[in-house]
Amino acid sequence: MAVNYNRLWHLLIDKGMKKKDLRKAAGISTNTLAKLSKNENVSTSIIAKICEALNCNVEDVMEFVPLQEKECKGEDCND
Repeated sequence: MAVNYNRLWHLLIDKGMKKKDLRKAAGISTNTLAKLSKNENVSTSIIAKICEALNCNVEDVMEFVPLQEKECKGEDCND
């Protein structure tokens, strides 16, 4: 499973906020914001800060999605 933060970006749009507004409100670093933008893992304490700043729940900012299958190349396609 992989993490996806698309819900967070939609929530920011709904609240009329930009990423820099979130960074300031939640007290997170630019590096953490970059990780979120790349759908990389962040600690639960970061998610908690974001949820507190936006007054929302975890499922409002993130979801777990199945890993995409690797592209099929050559004879490996039938495995």
